[in-house]
Amino acid sequence: MKFWALTALMALPVAVHSEILLSEEEIQQTRSFGPWPPTYQPDPSNRVSGDTRAISLGAALFNDPVLSVDGAFSCASCHDPEQAFATSEARALGRVRLDRNTPSLRNLAGLRWYGWGGKSDSLWAASLHPIIEEQEMAHSSESLKAAISESSYVADFESIFGNIRDQDPDLVLVNTAKSLSAYLETLRTERTQFDSFRDALERGDLLAAANYPEAAQRGLKLFLGRGKCALCHNGPAFSNNEFHDAGVPYFLSETEVDEGRFGGLNFLFSSVYTLDGEWNDDPAKQGAWAVRSVRRRHSDFGTFRTPSLRGVAETPPYMHDGSLIDLDAVVRHYSELDTERLHADGEAILSELSLSEQEIADLVTFLETLSDVTWR
Repeated sequence: MKFWALTALMALPVAVHSEILLSEEEIQQTRSFGPWPPTYQPDPSNRVSGDTRAISLGAALFNDPVLSVDGAFSCASCHDPEQAFATSEARALGRVRLDRNTPSLRNLAGLRWYGWGGKSDSLWAASLHPIIEEQEMAHSSESLKAAISESSYVADFESIFGNIRDQDPDLVLVNTAKSLSAYLETLRTERTQFDSFRDALERGDLLAAANYPEAAQRGLKLFLGRGKCALCHNGPAFSNNEFHDAGVPYFLSETEVDEGRFGGLNFLFSSVYTLDGEWNDDPAKQGAWAVRSVRRRHSDFGTFRTPSLRGVAETPPYMHDGSLIDLDAVVRHYSELDTERLHADGEAILSELSLSEQEIADLVTFLETLSDVTWR
Protein backbone atom coordinates (compact mmCIF):
# COMPACT_ATOMS: atom_id res chain seq x y z
CA MET A 1 0.00 0.00 0.00
CA LYS A 2 1.35 3.40 -0.94
CA PHE A 3 1.17 6.19 1.68
CA TRP A 4 1.63 9.90 1.09
CA ALA A 5 4.01 11.53 3.58
CA LEU A 6 4.61 15.24 3.81
CA THR A 7 8.28 15.08 4.76
CA ALA A 8 9.10 17.65 2.09
CA LEU A 9 6.93 20.16 3.88
CA MET A 10 8.69 19.87 7.22
CA ALA A 11 11.21 22.57 6.33
CA LEU A 12 8.49 25.11 5.61
CA PRO A 13 7.68 27.66 8.33
CA VAL A 14 4.10 26.41 8.79
CA ALA A 15 2.37 24.15 11.28
CA VAL A 16 1.62 20.77 9.73
CA HIS A 17 -0.91 18.94 11.87
CA SER A 18 -0.76 15.51 10.26
CA GLU A 19 0.35 13.54 7.26
CA ILE A 20 -1.82 12.05 4.57
CA LEU A 21 -2.47 8.47 5.58
CA LEU A 22 -4.56 7.43 2.58
CA SER A 23 -3.38 5.29 -0.30
CA GLU A 24 -3.86 6.54 -3.84
CA GLU A 25 -6.88 4.25 -4.19
CA GLU A 26 -8.39 5.60 -0.97
CA ILE A 27 -7.86 9.14 -2.17
CA GLN A 28 -9.82 8.35 -5.33
CA GLN A 29 -12.60 6.85 -3.21
CA THR A 30 -12.61 9.94 -0.99
CA ARG A 31 -13.04 12.20 -4.00
CA SER A 32 -16.24 10.31 -4.89
CA PHE A 33 -17.93 11.84 -1.81
CA GLY A 34 -18.13 15.25 -3.43
CA PRO A 35 -18.19 17.95 -4.40
CA TRP A 36 -20.60 19.40 -1.88
CA PRO A 37 -23.15 20.87 -2.15
CA PRO A 38 -24.39 19.23 -5.35
CA THR A 39 -26.36 21.10 -7.97
CA TYR A 40 -29.97 19.98 -8.25
CA GLN A 41 -32.34 20.76 -11.07
CA PRO A 42 -35.95 21.67 -10.22
CA ASP A 43 -38.20 18.65 -9.74
CA PRO A 44 -40.09 18.17 -13.04
CA SER A 45 -42.93 16.39 -11.22
CA ASN A 46 -43.62 19.54 -9.19
CA ARG A 47 -44.45 22.61 -11.27
CA VAL A 48 -43.66 24.97 -8.38
CA SER A 49 -40.26 23.43 -7.59
CA GLY A 50 -37.78 26.32 -7.36
CA ASP A 51 -40.57 28.93 -7.34
CA THR A 52 -39.64 31.51 -4.71
CA ARG A 53 -43.29 32.21 -3.91
CA ALA A 54 -43.95 28.52 -3.27
CA ILE A 55 -40.78 28.24 -1.20
CA SER A 56 -41.92 31.11 1.02
CA LEU A 57 -45.42 29.67 1.37
CA GLY A 58 -44.03 26.22 2.11
CA ALA A 59 -41.75 27.60 4.83
CA ALA A 60 -44.68 29.42 6.46
CA LEU A 61 -46.95 26.37 6.32
CA PHE A 62 -44.19 24.12 7.67
CA ASN A 63 -44.05 26.19 10.85
CA ASP A 64 -47.80 26.71 11.28
CA PRO A 65 -50.22 24.32 13.04
CA VAL A 66 -52.83 25.06 10.36
CA LEU A 67 -51.68 21.82 8.72
CA SER A 68 -52.99 19.75 11.64
CA VAL A 69 -56.74 19.28 11.79
CA ASP A 70 -57.07 20.69 15.30
CA GLY A 71 -54.15 23.14 15.21
CA ALA A 72 -52.31 21.00 17.76
CA PHE A 73 -48.89 20.98 16.10
CA SER A 74 -46.95 21.85 12.98
CA CYS A 75 -44.42 20.03 10.81
CA ALA A 76 -41.72 21.80 12.83
CA SER A 77 -43.04 20.21 16.03
CA CYS A 78 -41.51 16.91 14.93
CA HIS A 79 -38.88 18.25 12.53
CA ASP A 80 -37.40 20.96 14.72
CA PRO A 81 -35.16 23.42 12.84
CA GLU A 82 -33.18 23.86 16.07
CA GLN A 83 -32.47 20.11 16.11
CA ALA A 84 -31.36 19.70 12.49
CA PHE A 85 -35.00 19.22 11.42
CA ALA A 86 -35.33 16.10 13.57
CA THR A 87 -35.95 15.53 17.30
CA SER A 88 -34.03 13.99 20.17
CA GLU A 89 -36.78 11.45 20.81
CA ALA A 90 -36.13 7.82 19.94
CA ARG A 91 -39.47 7.58 18.12
CA ALA A 92 -41.62 10.31 16.66
CA LEU A 93 -44.57 11.61 18.66
CA GLY A 94 -47.65 12.43 16.62
CA ARG A 95 -51.09 11.95 18.13
CA VAL A 96 -49.59 8.75 19.53
CA ARG A 97 -46.05 7.47 19.86
CA LEU A 98 -45.12 6.31 16.36
CA ASP A 99 -43.01 3.31 15.42
CA ARG A 100 -40.01 5.04 13.89
CA ASN A 101 -37.38 7.65 14.55
CA THR A 102 -37.89 11.12 13.06
CA PRO A 103 -35.46 11.54 10.15
CA SER A 104 -33.85 14.88 9.38
CA LEU A 105 -35.39 16.74 6.43
CA ARG A 106 -32.13 18.03 5.00
CA ASN A 107 -30.65 16.91 1.67
CA LEU A 108 -33.91 15.43 0.38
CA ALA A 109 -33.95 16.98 -3.10
CA GLY A 110 -33.54 14.56 -5.96
CA LEU A 111 -33.92 11.23 -4.14
CA ARG A 112 -35.61 8.20 -5.69
CA TRP A 113 -37.35 6.99 -2.50
CA TYR A 114 -38.54 8.74 0.65
CA GLY A 115 -39.22 7.51 4.17
CA TRP A 116 -37.66 4.68 6.15
CA GLY A 117 -39.67 2.18 4.10
CA GLY A 118 -39.66 4.11 0.84
CA LYS A 119 -43.42 4.53 0.65
CA SER A 120 -43.11 7.67 -1.52
CA ASP A 121 -41.26 8.22 -4.78
CA SER A 122 -41.32 12.03 -4.71
CA LEU A 123 -40.70 14.69 -2.09
CA TRP A 124 -44.14 16.21 -2.59
CA ALA A 125 -45.82 12.84 -1.95
CA ALA A 126 -43.67 12.37 1.14
CA SER A 127 -44.82 15.83 2.28
CA LEU A 128 -48.46 15.00 1.63
CA HIS A 129 -48.91 11.80 3.60
CA PRO A 130 -48.30 13.16 7.14
CA ILE A 131 -50.99 15.80 6.55
CA ILE A 132 -53.69 13.16 6.06
CA GLU A 133 -52.25 10.40 8.24
CA GLU A 134 -54.68 9.76 11.11
CA GLN A 135 -51.90 9.36 13.69
CA GLU A 136 -50.19 12.55 12.59
CA MET A 137 -51.90 15.72 11.33
CA ALA A 138 -55.19 13.94 10.61
CA HIS A 139 -56.65 16.30 7.99
CA SER A 140 -58.93 15.12 5.24
CA SER A 141 -58.54 16.87 1.92
CA GLU A 142 -61.85 18.63 2.64
CA SER A 143 -60.81 19.87 6.09
CA LEU A 144 -57.45 21.01 4.72
CA LYS A 145 -59.14 23.04 1.98
CA ALA A 146 -61.35 24.72 4.60
CA ALA A 147 -58.35 25.43 6.84
CA ILE A 148 -56.27 26.99 4.05
CA SER A 149 -59.29 28.96 2.78
CA GLU A 150 -59.81 30.50 6.22
CA SER A 151 -56.14 31.11 6.95
CA SER A 152 -53.90 34.11 6.40
CA TYR A 153 -52.15 32.12 3.65
CA VAL A 154 -55.04 32.00 1.22
CA ALA A 155 -53.90 35.04 -0.79
CA ASP A 156 -50.39 33.60 -1.19
CA PHE A 157 -51.83 30.22 -2.08
CA GLU A 158 -54.10 31.73 -4.74
CA SER A 159 -51.31 33.85 -6.21
CA ILE A 160 -49.49 30.59 -7.00
CA PHE A 161 -52.24 28.07 -7.65
CA GLY A 162 -55.31 30.13 -8.56
CA ASN A 163 -58.70 30.53 -6.91
CA ILE A 164 -58.97 27.97 -4.13
CA ARG A 165 -62.77 27.83 -4.41
CA ASP A 166 -62.41 26.41 -7.93
CA GLN A 167 -60.09 23.61 -6.80
CA ASP A 168 -61.12 20.11 -5.84
CA PRO A 169 -60.04 19.33 -2.24
CA ASP A 170 -57.58 16.72 -3.51
CA LEU A 171 -55.95 19.36 -5.71
CA VAL A 172 -55.65 21.71 -2.72
CA LEU A 173 -53.96 18.88 -0.79
CA VAL A 174 -51.49 18.21 -3.60
CA ASN A 175 -50.77 21.91 -4.12
CA THR A 176 -50.14 22.35 -0.40
CA ALA A 177 -47.73 19.40 -0.43
CA LYS A 178 -45.94 20.75 -3.49
CA SER A 179 -45.38 24.11 -1.81
CA LEU A 180 -43.98 22.28 1.23
CA SER A 181 -41.74 20.27 -1.08
CA ALA A 182 -40.46 23.44 -2.77
CA TYR A 183 -39.35 24.63 0.65
CA LEU A 184 -37.86 21.31 1.77
CA GLU A 185 -35.73 21.16 -1.37
CA THR A 186 -33.83 24.18 -0.07
CA LEU A 187 -32.74 22.48 3.18
CA ARG A 188 -29.10 21.45 2.87
CA THR A 189 -26.35 20.62 5.28
CA GLU A 190 -23.39 22.96 5.19
CA ARG A 191 -19.90 22.17 3.98
CA THR A 192 -17.82 20.43 6.58
CA GLN A 193 -14.25 19.76 7.67
CA PHE A 194 -14.39 16.60 5.58
CA ASP A 195 -15.31 18.60 2.46
CA SER A 196 -12.29 20.85 2.91
CA PHE A 197 -10.12 17.74 3.14
CA ARG A 198 -11.76 16.08 0.14
CA ASP A 199 -11.47 19.19 -2.03
CA ALA A 200 -7.84 19.72 -1.04
CA LEU A 201 -7.05 16.16 -2.14
CA GLU A 202 -8.81 16.72 -5.44
CA ARG A 203 -6.74 19.78 -6.25
CA GLY A 204 -3.54 18.18 -4.94
CA ASP A 205 -3.09 20.66 -2.08
CA LEU A 206 -1.45 18.37 0.46
CA LEU A 207 -0.62 21.20 2.83
CA ALA A 208 -4.30 22.09 3.20
CA ALA A 209 -5.30 18.42 3.37
CA ALA A 210 -2.88 17.92 6.26
CA ASN A 211 -5.15 20.00 8.48
CA TYR A 212 -7.57 17.05 8.59
CA PRO A 213 -6.96 15.15 11.84
CA GLU A 214 -5.09 11.87 11.66
CA ALA A 215 -7.77 10.22 13.83
CA ALA A 216 -10.40 11.17 11.23
CA GLN A 217 -8.18 9.82 8.46
CA ARG A 218 -7.78 6.53 10.30
CA GLY A 219 -11.56 6.41 10.72
CA LEU A 220 -12.03 7.14 7.02
CA LYS A 221 -9.69 4.27 6.13
CA LEU A 222 -11.83 1.94 8.25
CA PHE A 223 -14.99 3.37 6.63
CA LEU A 224 -13.62 2.64 3.16
CA GLY A 225 -11.92 -0.63 3.97
CA ARG A 226 -12.56 -3.20 6.67
CA GLY A 227 -15.81 -1.61 7.81
CA LYS A 228 -17.30 -1.79 4.28
CA CYS A 229 -19.43 1.23 5.25
CA ALA A 230 -19.03 2.85 1.84
CA LEU A 231 -20.84 -0.02 0.11
CA CYS A 232 -24.11 1.53 1.33
CA HIS A 233 -23.03 4.99 2.45
CA ASN A 234 -21.60 6.27 -0.82
CA GLY A 235 -21.75 9.28 -3.13
CA PRO A 236 -21.80 12.95 -2.08
CA ALA A 237 -24.70 12.36 0.34
CA PHE A 238 -23.08 9.23 1.85
CA SER A 239 -26.13 7.12 0.99
CA ASN A 240 -27.12 4.81 -1.84
CA ASN A 241 -30.78 5.57 -0.93
CA GLU A 242 -31.62 1.87 -1.04
CA PHE A 243 -32.85 -0.58 1.60
CA HIS A 244 -30.78 -2.85 3.81
CA ASP A 245 -30.84 -4.96 6.93
CA ALA A 246 -28.49 -3.42 9.47
CA GLY A 247 -29.01 -6.08 12.12
CA VAL A 248 -31.45 -3.95 14.14
CA PRO A 249 -34.47 -5.86 15.50
CA TYR A 250 -37.67 -5.06 13.62
CA PHE A 251 -40.14 -6.47 16.15
CA LEU A 252 -42.39 -3.81 17.67
CA SER A 253 -43.84 -6.22 20.22
CA GLU A 254 -44.23 -9.95 20.65
CA THR A 255 -46.95 -9.94 18.00
CA GLU A 256 -46.09 -6.96 15.77
CA VAL A 257 -43.29 -6.29 13.33
CA ASP A 258 -42.18 -3.23 11.41
CA GLU A 259 -42.33 -4.51 7.84
CA GLY A 260 -39.86 -1.91 6.63
CA ARG A 261 -39.45 -1.83 2.86
CA PHE A 262 -42.07 -4.55 2.34
CA GLY A 263 -44.73 -2.38 3.99
CA GLY A 264 -43.43 0.68 2.18
CA LEU A 265 -43.95 -1.03 -1.16
CA ASN A 266 -47.45 -2.16 -0.22
CA PHE A 267 -48.27 1.46 0.57
CA LEU A 268 -46.61 2.75 -2.59
CA PHE A 269 -48.49 0.35 -4.86
CA SER A 270 -51.84 1.40 -3.39
CA SER A 271 -51.15 5.15 -3.52
CA VAL A 272 -52.47 7.52 -6.18
CA TYR A 273 -49.70 9.99 -5.27
CA THR A 274 -46.82 8.51 -7.26
CA LEU A 275 -44.79 9.60 -10.25
CA ASP A 276 -46.87 7.21 -12.34
CA GLY A 277 -50.11 8.93 -11.32
CA GLU A 278 -52.17 11.89 -12.46
CA TRP A 279 -50.66 14.33 -9.96
CA ASN A 280 -47.23 14.22 -11.62
CA ASP A 281 -46.75 17.58 -13.38
CA ASP A 282 -44.16 16.17 -15.76
CA PRO A 283 -45.80 15.14 -19.08
CA ALA A 284 -42.92 12.73 -19.70
CA LYS A 285 -43.32 11.22 -16.22
CA GLN A 286 -39.58 11.00 -15.68
CA GLY A 287 -38.80 8.75 -12.76
CA ALA A 288 -42.04 6.77 -13.04
CA TRP A 289 -39.98 3.82 -14.27
CA ALA A 290 -38.93 3.16 -10.67
CA VAL A 291 -42.41 2.56 -9.27
CA ARG A 292 -43.37 0.67 -12.43
CA SER A 293 -40.46 -1.73 -12.19
CA VAL A 294 -39.89 -2.23 -8.46
CA ARG A 295 -41.05 -5.59 -7.06
CA ARG A 296 -41.81 -6.84 -3.57
CA ARG A 297 -39.66 -9.61 -2.16
CA HIS A 298 -39.97 -11.50 1.08
CA SER A 299 -36.45 -10.32 1.90
CA ASP A 300 -37.74 -6.73 2.00
CA PHE A 301 -39.16 -7.43 5.46
CA GLY A 302 -37.15 -5.52 8.06
CA THR A 303 -35.02 -3.56 5.62
CA PHE A 304 -34.86 0.22 5.85
CA ARG A 305 -33.57 3.06 3.71
CA THR A 306 -29.91 3.94 4.14
CA PRO A 307 -29.83 7.42 5.72
CA SER A 308 -27.42 10.10 4.59
CA LEU A 309 -24.46 10.57 6.91
CA ARG A 310 -24.29 14.29 6.14
CA GLY A 311 -24.83 16.09 9.45
CA VAL A 312 -25.04 12.77 11.26
CA ALA A 313 -23.52 14.07 14.51
CA GLU A 314 -26.44 16.47 14.83
CA THR A 315 -29.26 13.92 14.74
CA PRO A 316 -29.08 11.37 17.55
CA PRO A 317 -30.57 8.89 18.32
CA TYR A 318 -29.99 6.56 15.38
CA MET A 319 -31.48 3.70 13.33
CA HIS A 320 -35.07 3.42 12.17
CA ASP A 321 -36.26 2.84 15.74
CA GLY A 322 -33.97 5.34 17.47
CA SER A 323 -32.49 2.52 19.53
CA LEU A 324 -28.84 3.67 19.42
CA ILE A 325 -28.25 6.79 21.47
CA ASP A 326 -25.06 8.17 19.94
CA LEU A 327 -22.42 7.57 17.28
CA ASP A 328 -20.31 5.54 19.69
CA ALA A 329 -23.27 3.17 20.13
CA VAL A 330 -23.73 2.93 16.35
CA VAL A 331 -20.09 2.00 15.75
CA ARG A 332 -20.19 -0.52 18.59
CA HIS A 333 -23.34 -2.04 17.07
CA TYR A 334 -21.43 -2.85 13.89
CA SER A 335 -18.32 -3.85 15.81
CA GLU A 336 -20.29 -6.41 17.84
CA LEU A 337 -22.87 -7.25 15.16
CA ASP A 338 -24.96 -10.33 15.81
CA THR A 339 -24.99 -11.86 12.33
CA GLU A 340 -27.80 -14.21 13.39
CA ARG A 341 -30.10 -11.18 13.24
CA LEU A 342 -29.38 -10.60 9.55
CA HIS A 343 -32.54 -11.98 8.03
CA ALA A 344 -32.57 -10.46 4.53
CA ASP A 345 -31.01 -12.01 1.46
CA GLY A 346 -27.90 -10.34 0.15
CA GLU A 347 -26.72 -8.75 3.42
CA ALA A 348 -23.67 -11.01 3.77
CA ILE A 349 -21.48 -7.93 3.32
CA LEU A 350 -22.01 -7.26 7.04
CA SER A 351 -19.93 -9.09 9.61
CA GLU A 352 -18.76 -8.56 13.17
CA LEU A 353 -15.90 -6.04 12.90
CA SER A 354 -14.40 -6.54 16.38
CA LEU A 355 -12.94 -3.04 16.44
CA SER A 356 -10.46 -1.94 19.07
CA GLU A 357 -11.30 0.98 21.34
CA GLN A 358 -8.96 3.18 19.29
CA GLU A 359 -10.64 2.12 16.05
CA ILE A 360 -14.08 2.89 17.48
CA ALA A 361 -12.90 6.34 18.54
CA ASP A 362 -11.32 6.97 15.13
CA LEU A 363 -14.45 5.99 13.22
CA VAL A 364 -16.58 8.25 15.44
CA THR A 365 -14.13 11.10 14.84
CA PHE A 366 -14.46 10.64 11.09
CA LEU A 367 -18.28 10.63 11.27
CA GLU A 368 -18.20 13.82 13.32
CA THR A 369 -16.30 15.59 10.53
CA LEU A 370 -19.33 15.04 8.26
CA SER A 371 -21.24 17.62 10.31
CA ASP A 372 -21.01 21.39 10.19
CA VAL A 373 -18.23 22.42 12.57
CA THR A 374 -20.16 25.57 13.53
CA TRP A 375 -23.27 23.63 14.52
CA ARG A 376 -22.75 23.75 18.30
